[in-house]
Amino acid sequence: MAIKGNLVVGQSGGPTAVINGSLAGVIAEAKKHKSIDKIFGMKHGIEGLLKKDFLDLTDCSLHTIQGLRVTPASALGGCRYKVRDNDYPQILEILKENNIRYFFYIGGNDSMDTCNKISMLAEKEGYEMQVIGVPKTIDNDLPVTDHCPGFGSAARYTAVSTAGAGKDLEAMKTFDDVAINEIMGRHAGWLAAASALAKNNFKDAPHLIYLPEREFSIEKFLEDVKAIHKELGYVFVSIGEGIRDASGEFIGENKEDAVVDAFGHKAIALGNGPAAYLAKVIKENLGLQARYSRCGTIQRSFSECVSDTDYEEAYLVGLTAVKCAFEGKTGLMITLERTSNNPYTCVAGSVPLNKVANVEHFVPQEYINSQGNFVTDQFYEYCLPLIGKNLPRYVRLF
Repeated sequence: MAIKGNLVVGQSGGPTAVINGSLAGVIAEAKKHKSIDKIFGMKHGIEGLLKKDFLDLTDCSLHTIQGLRVTPASALGGCRYKVRDNDYPQILEILKENNIRYFFYIGGNDSMDTCNKISMLAEKEGYEMQVIGVPKTIDNDLPVTDHCPGFGSAARYTAVSTAGAGKDLEAMKTFDDVAINEIMGRHAGWLAAASALAKNNFKDAPHLIYLPEREFSIEKFLEDVKAIHKELGYVFVSIGEGIRDASGEFIGENKEDAVVDAFGHKAIALGNGPAAYLAKVIKENLGLQARYSRCGTIQRSFSECVSDTDYEEAYLVGLTAVKCAFEGKTGLMITLERTSNNPYTCVAGSVPLNKVANVEHFVPQEYINSQGNFVTDQFYEYCLPLIGKNLPRYVRLF
């Protein structure tokens, strides 16, 4: 017998273009079950729960649910609140007060840790509640799952915007020599790697890619840039924001200006960071004109670049989470499991929360070339199905 009571769902961390698809999946599936009296949304994640700030979603219409699927960013509001150990008893008391028997949290590594601790505490206290984590992150750094909802759309944006910016640089190569694009991913370089996915031949951007997963050498970087420039007359470089040198120091980091959130995650201040630093290094050492850019948060929630694959899978993990709960399962995160690559097919699975909480999944070494300055065919094979159909193919007159 399913437990009779209320359901709560929240969203946490940075938004994505499809995170509301997962929310829609939770709501749509929950509305099918008569044992759920009320469906509540936490406003701004666990922070809202602690403030008892809930939104009643019980009477959400089909029109609203469908609208959520095409609405970017977090409709319930995200948060960066790090739950303290002494918060958990209060969280459980609030859940009991509201007869919450189904708890769903859509988020990344830290959110899965929160889910895991809530699940363990409920079990310890003998409070019957199904707790399920729903994966979300543009960084694609959750372990076990083949990939994360949100990544495919952000990767598509990165690929398409790189292709366009590369054409701009090529057209202006008599004025600009080098363009450096700094891409999100402080520890994992999945998004920076995805900048290669719309490249059709050697002249197309990007020409060089550097990821946090490999040690970065200024000397080798300058050699790489010089060689490409000699051949083409222009160089487009994609870099992960978290590239580090041999000593583990972030390239171009100004520690005094770095902003650190509650989880210890650093945000690079505007005008600092690796792209700005490397543009200066190129000019000083090679005498080439170099400009740099940082996409910032636009790459997270750009709704016009939603991947059709990502759109479907974000909804899938949401509704699967509720199905799992009504099968009596708890303490799990929903996963995506690739069953075929050609044609691409994927099904939803699950993994215990303690296997994914606070664990990062990095770009495998076999996805990075031996020189450490580009991706391999294995990465293309893995990533292309995730970013959707109809990538641009541009013409070149000379």
